[in-house]
Amino acid sequence: MARHDIKSPIPGSFYRKPAPTEPPFVDVGDAVAVGDVVALVEVMKSFHEIKSDANGTVSGFPVEDGDPVTAGMTIVELV
Repeated sequence: MARHDIKSPIPGSFYRKPAPTEPPFVDVGDAVAVGDVVALVEVMKSFHEIKSDANGTVSGFPVEDGDPVTAGMTIVELV
């Protein structure tokens, strides 16, 4: 199986959860479909949903929750 990377379209802070007390959008091993929300990127107190652009299974997160990301940076890995 080929790996597919979901990349951040914008720079900001990466978040796996919709709120600090909520569960993550997805975890390793979860199946995702095109259009599923997989994360948030926050820019100046504005939160942007990051949606999967491919079908697959989440295999990893190369960045930690709350880490800064740049545009084009891989934030979710699918297989």
